[in-house]
Amino acid sequence: MDDDHSAHRPLLPAADDHSPATGNASTIIVSGAKWVLKLTMWVIFIGWIMVIFLYPASFTVEMFNKWFNATEVTLFGVTGGVFLTFSAPILVIAVLSAVYLVVSGDDEPYRNKKKKSGKEKAKWRLWTLPVVVGGPLEVVTAAELVGIVVVVAYVVWAVYNYTLRMLADSFLQYLTPKQKSAEMLEIMGLRLGSIGLFCLGFLFVPISRGSVLLRLIDIPFEHATRYHVWLGHLTMLIFTLHGLAYVVGWYMQGRCIQQLLEWKDIGIANLPGVISLLAGILMWITSLPKVRTKNFELFFYTHQLYIVFVVFFALHVGDFVFSIAAGGIFLFVLDRFLRFLQSRRTVDVISAKALPCGTVELILSKPKSLRYNALSFIFLQVRELSWLEWHPFSVSSSPLEGEDRLAILVKVLGKWTEGLRGKILNDKITELSSDKHRSRMTVAVEGPYGHESPYHLMYENLILVAGGIGISPFLAILSDILHRTRDGKPCLPKKILVVWAVKKSTELSLLSTLNVESICPFFADKLNINISIYVTRESQPPLEGEIQPTKVISICPLSKGSKVSVLVGTGDNVWSGLYVFFSTVGLVLLVGLLDVYYINPFHIIKWWYKGLLFLLCMLASVVLFGGLVAALWTLWEQHISTKRINHNNDIEDQVGGDIPKESFAQRDFTSKPFATSTTIEYGSRPNFEEILGSVSEDRGKVDVGVLICGPSTLQSSVAKAIRSHNMGRRSHHPIFHFHSHSFDL
Repeated sequence: MDDDHSAHRPLLPAADDHSPATGNASTIIVSGAKWVLKLTMWVIFIGWIMVIFLYPASFTVEMFNKWFNATEVTLFGVTGGVFLTFSAPILVIAVLSAVYLVVSGDDEPYRNKKKKSGKEKAKWRLWTLPVVVGGPLEVVTAAELVGIVVVVAYVVWAVYNYTLRMLADSFLQYLTPKQKSAEMLEIMGLRLGSIGLFCLGFLFVPISRGSVLLRLIDIPFEHATRYHVWLGHLTMLIFTLHGLAYVVGWYMQGRCIQQLLEWKDIGIANLPGVISLLAGILMWITSLPKVRTKNFELFFYTHQLYIVFVVFFALHVGDFVFSIAAGGIFLFVLDRFLRFLQSRRTVDVISAKALPCGTVELILSKPKSLRYNALSFIFLQVRELSWLEWHPFSVSSSPLEGEDRLAILVKVLGKWTEGLRGKILNDKITELSSDKHRSRMTVAVEGPYGHESPYHLMYENLILVAGGIGISPFLAILSDILHRTRDGKPCLPKKILVVWAVKKSTELSLLSTLNVESICPFFADKLNINISIYVTRESQPPLEGEIQPTKVISICPLSKGSKVSVLVGTGDNVWSGLYVFFSTVGLVLLVGLLDVYYINPFHIIKWWYKGLLFLLCMLASVVLFGGLVAALWTLWEQHISTKRINHNNDIEDQVGGDIPKESFAQRDFTSKPFATSTTIEYGSRPNFEEILGSVSEDRGKVDVGVLICGPSTLQSSVAKAIRSHNMGRRSHHPIFHFHSHSFDL
């Protein structure tokens, strides 16, 4: 291939290439700022983790007591000292993360990825190296295993130290065996509660879908959900043991019922703790895989009890104990409020299509400024079907495919998706029978969410493994690569293998939703795309007479001119950062005003009441200060959109007509599947050992990105093959990098 069009240099020069001196100076300043920010965040994070690890140790007890006693005389009291020690670090890192994302701008890692000495060396990456496959955790990468080991090590270390401290208490030797056992159970219950507090502090961070922290380390929500599940099981196990230890101890002393119903003002209030624990256990039971998969609605609605769990937890422990876990909970509240504001807006459905293979395609209206990439997904609500149900779907269109629209593919698999397809078909029938009738579809959207950087663009060699409707995000990836190839944008992928397993051949028409000829007619000159399709439940191709006509049922619902709201965590970095910053400042300000004008003058000492006030300050700071930023953000976006519309109208007037745009509605669903070569095998499943082995011999010593979207069995099969080839690879073979694009709520 011509070197001028190599995979590692832009096809079009950057806008500032004509001024290398200015560009170099700017690059040095940006790199320096990023380095300082990154170093600062690492120092804060490591120091914070060290404090958490040292807290249970007996040799640090006196140090922490001195610190908390010193803060008792300050404006914020002990609560301020505890919050500053255990919650403030994660909030500071969140603010610095927003600054880092702003400084980074559109600096994408694949832009500057160059080969050294003419040939790039394959590199191991902990995040993409599967080491544990199968079992309750399914696929675990090396980096995830390190995280698991650290968390387990902390729990073991904390239990060990608390046990030593308990055994060292001299007063236990003066008790009878029964009293001693009861007292030891209560002490261990208290210590387990302390360990659970720190787990709770991390529990809510992974489910903050648009969190700047997740974007900083480039962990998308579909991956972070797994960490929330793991932490949830651990947290509830510890809290259950915490409650059980107290119950058994009180029962041995003959005062169990009395203690369970106790709600005292000074100290821990037991009854709120019982209510909180019962809500948590109910959420825990309904989130178990067997219960969740059989009755998702029960799991979904029961999980809303997290509000009861958090509120009564604050009443149970009071303000200064609650402030240990407040940082992570506050970040979740920030994200939840932004999602609430975004989901209040209804979004236009430009078109809705019922495809012959039992899949629905929805085209949603979006503003040009809404940021997402080909690996993003959205949460969708169709109010004609349900006001409560939200369902996640991968985006099936590239951000370069249309400035004002976004596409998703919905596979009909359950009652909700069946209702969606039925509505489209019924509305079409009504439209044909009545000229005055116009279909209506009221949808709301949360998102898009996903990776901060499109990692599919970081590999010259790609393998896309899909199961059924899992092809949806890969259609977006292929579209993105084709658009970038056509427009000369930075894009590394050159050799792409698509492995797609479907149950029936009717699903093959999904490939036709990508009109290659209209995107990049000359793609074969620059890209090598091979597609291997496996039809698992058909032993031979259907006869011509058996092939059903590819008729597409399409409707264009009534439009109100509403687009997807830009109020999303992955939106504008500046506004996202201001939202986090001012909400955090608002929290500090409200707590300070509360102390000065209410708590201290009126001598408020009730623990449970102060815990409730602290929680209300968290909510008020997000609603008042964060809400103000969100309102300004919306006004700013409306101003920018108006200027953009006027600018586009001026251009159209100058050229004397509309600017031609690629239309989703005009796609040809009868076109043949595209690729350099396409093979279809019937009655068989892909053998990933053979597929990766063939790629190993063909590609040489390179990095190969393997992206999987499909059921857990498919992910495990691919992960096993990757692990096998990576561990037994020869020096001239590639390193395969595992990327899962699937998640299960």
